[in-house]
Amino acid sequence: MRKANVERNTKETRIEVEVNLDGTGQYTVATGIGFLDHMLEQLSRHSLIDLKVKAEGDLHIDFHHTTEDTGIAIGEAVAKALGERKGIQRYGAAVIPMDETCTRVAIDLSNRPYLVWKVAFSRPKLGEMDTELFKEWFQAFAQAAGATLHVENLYGENNHHIVESCFKGLARSLRQATEIDPRRADAVPSTKGTLSGSI
Repeated sequence: MRKANVERNTKETRIEVEVNLDGTGQYTVATGIGFLDHMLEQLSRHSLIDLKVKAEGDLHIDFHHTTEDTGIAIGEAVAKALGERKGIQRYGAAVIPMDETCTRVAIDLSNRPYLVWKVAFSRPKLGEMDTELFKEWFQAFAQAAGATLHVENLYGENNHHIVESCFKGLARSLRQATEIDPRRADAVPSTKGTLSGSI
């Protein structure tokens, strides 16, 4: 089983994360930010990655540090669980419709972090959460997980649907990219023979 635990403790946040890449989508999430909890639950359920997240942060200031550091910790846990990344499909992509919204997500677990974010919102907040923080979460996750990640909202009007389709798109593409390819289960999917910052 490809599992990992990560603890991240700073003056701003204290976060514990557990992941099981070969899980069934079971989750226990408590960040103190209701909407973020909802999105991380979607990430777990649709990726089939078991996820436990416990976060305590300086929410009396704002949601920025908790959101960003949660992305970092989950990304680090995924990277740790992947190990040398042998046998993985490496690439994944998904197009997610949600009512009037459609979002496309593509991922490469290349160990070369990069985020392309083509998502716009018509409102500054969803509930109490600043919509600009969603890019921060995806950036933090991509950096820590070692993922090239492209997220593009093709169209949509409802901001909740737009965000949720982004997380579900990440979930489905991540599920595909982390799966073991039975035709090359012992091989690193790179002509260089390593995925430590290589093509």
